[in-house]
Amino acid sequence: MTGPREPHEPDGGRAPDENSGPPVHPGFDKYPPAARSGGRRTPLPPLHPVGGGQQRPRSEEERADAPKAPPMPRKLTVTRVAAMRSRELTNKGIATFHRAAKADGADKSGLTALTYAVMANNATDAAIAVALANTLFFSAATGEDKTKVALYLLITIAPFAVIAPLIGPMLDRLQHGRRVALATSFGLRTILAIVLVFNFDSWVLYPAALGMMVLSKSFSVLKSAVTPRVLPPEIDLVRVNSRLTVFGLLGGTIGAGALAGGLAMATGSVGALWLAAVITALGAYLSMRIPSWVEVTEGEVPATLTYHGDEHPTEVMGRTRVMQPEAPATAKAGKRRQPLGRAVITGLWGNSTIRVLTGFLTLYIAFVAKSKTDHEPLVQAAMLGLVGAAAGIGNFAGNAAGARIKLGRPALIVLRCTGAVWIIAVLAAITDNLLTAALATLVASAASALAKVSLDASLQHDLPEESIASGFGRSETVLQLSWVVGGALGVLLPTEYWIGFSV
Repeated sequence: MTGPREPHEPDGGRAPDENSGPPVHPGFDKYPPAARSGGRRTPLPPLHPVGGGQQRPRSEEERADAPKAPPMPRKLTVTRVAAMRSRELTNKGIATFHRAAKADGADKSGLTALTYAVMANNATDAAIAVALANTLFFSAATGEDKTKVALYLLITIAPFAVIAPLIGPMLDRLQHGRRVALATSFGLRTILAIVLVFNFDSWVLYPAALGMMVLSKSFSVLKSAVTPRVLPPEIDLVRVNSRLTVFGLLGGTIGAGALAGGLAMATGSVGALWLAAVITALGAYLSMRIPSWVEVTEGEVPATLTYHGDEHPTEVMGRTRVMQPEAPATAKAGKRRQPLGRAVITGLWGNSTIRVLTGFLTLYIAFVAKSKTDHEPLVQAAMLGLVGAAAGIGNFAGNAAGARIKLGRPALIVLRCTGAVWIIAVLAAITDNLLTAALATLVASAASALAKVSLDASLQHDLPEESIASGFGRSETVLQLSWVVGGALGVLLPTEYWIGFSV
């Protein structure tokens, strides 16, 4: 029998005793003392927040607005985890998009609503372009049937050349109902898209496509006249236009273009046309969501495309604002007209030159791809994809650069962009290959975007506040007409690179 255990010694063991039982092994005194039964571990103190400050408890509204974690599935699998992660990333992306669209007070000024409408317009153009990619538009450009080429020009381009100069004066007379006009441009395109669905292989294709083109260009002109009226106080007009372009390119052209391409591959051109019909119906609704104060035009003075002369000097590269003489008190606002300064005229000429090249490249490259790879659809798609990617990257880069650089001398920037476009056109004519043509598209798209930002800066700097909206509408009309002229050249010229770029 063993006796009771002796008290532990300071070293953690116990003193040996001759009468305590059999001897223990030599390492027994190295063992830690036995744990006390019923003992409880002392809890650790709470951790302090990082930074040493006290965290403010969140209110009920903050807890309600906080993003909720997706519910965990009952049984975790690789597929379910991937789907849950994809859903979480999608929700974060949508939240980031909404924050960017509403930044700088855009949601309060009405700029967010206009941004969504611009995205719908770009998405419609992308869907229609995909739907018409394999029609007589491109097959008529092979040079084998000149009658089809003439018909294409007669129905799609010539009428717009006549209509475009009338859009600006119509906007000046449209003192009320601009939101309705924007919504109407979408609503009519909804009808035309449905007409195209059921008459895709008939003669109705060309006039319906003409209507789509005219209404799209009309929306662009209307948008330019509405933008100054939804300007947030935190940012200027140049940054606003760059923001609209970037949102339209990323959310509209690229996103809807990819979706329309997938539908066209699965269901044919009809699927892309139905997508265009849905987008235009949504665009009409978004246009009516624009605040009603864009209709207020009291005190506005329409701008004209005339030069105001040397009696009001404006430096081509300077920053001096043109001061117009005070109008007589007896003159009516409807009879007054605001001419343009030298910097704006320079910007219009430069931008028009660049738009001629971008319009030319838009149709010419597509027709060249059709003529050179008529029986190789994969090669044709690769050529169009290369040039399309170059145009998208250039457009995005030009707008991003315009939003960040200091536009102290906008007219000088326009002249440099025009010079760069001329150099790349000469280089493309000399080298005579697809890669240089894609490079020309990249440079032309970037130069067009940057030159347009510079023109916006000149308009904002040169024109008085009461004429800015009208000036933007008139300038956009000129640019759209220049694009149409370039598109006509792209259809008429032979499909040889050196001939097209030499002209």
